[in-house]
Amino acid sequence: MVKTCGIMKRIAIEPTTVLHPHPVLLVGTFGADGKPNLMNAAWGGICCSDPPCVAVSLREATLTYHNILHTEAFTVGIPSRRHVEVADYVGIVSGRDHDKFRDTGLTPVKSEKVNAPLAAELPFSLECRLVQHHKLGLHTIFIGEIVGIQADEDVLSPRGVPNIEKTQAILWGGLGNNHYFAVGEKLGKAFSVGQKLKSTQAEPEGTAP
Repeated sequence: MVKTCGIMKRIAIEPTTVLHPHPVLLVGTFGADGKPNLMNAAWGGICCSDPPCVAVSLREATLTYHNILHTEAFTVGIPSRRHVEVADYVGIVSGRDHDKFRDTGLTPVKSEKVNAPLAAELPFSLECRLVQHHKLGLHTIFIGEIVGIQADEDVLSPRGVPNIEKTQAILWGGLGNNHYFAVGEKLGKAFSVGQKLKSTQAEPEGTAP
């Protein structure tokens, strides 16, 4: 039975782009003229584990949209809290009018795996080969297979992958709280903290021993 009462009153709001939190992703591309560009994108994230893929959604009005279609490649850089100013800047000016790498002091380095630049100062960047793109409406989803990762050695975990506490990745609060946030405290270990609750649940009827 669905409960209809609770402590807080529930309010229905109009559908909008609210999903807290949003990652801060810096998408690196080359233009048709070979000029490196960097764009701040919030609509994105991992979309497949095998093969490893990441998706970013972009408007056709952006230069990055056209750069990806031209080169069929892009990088996704993860800024740390010390990069919040430059991360915001590359999202509020256009690469058509500005050299964002020059303006921010970031160093463009060509990816070893794909035809796209990455910013050397970022903790790590995903090197992506475009495999699919789908127009939904105002935005087009670009899906890139992660064919390589460039990372600073000091942000790696013992498993050899970037550690969120070491990268100090930042988040965007989105609509209703238009600010950047730092990663907070640990709350519990994934795939572990729920085990106690799981153990209290009765097995469904008909489940084989």
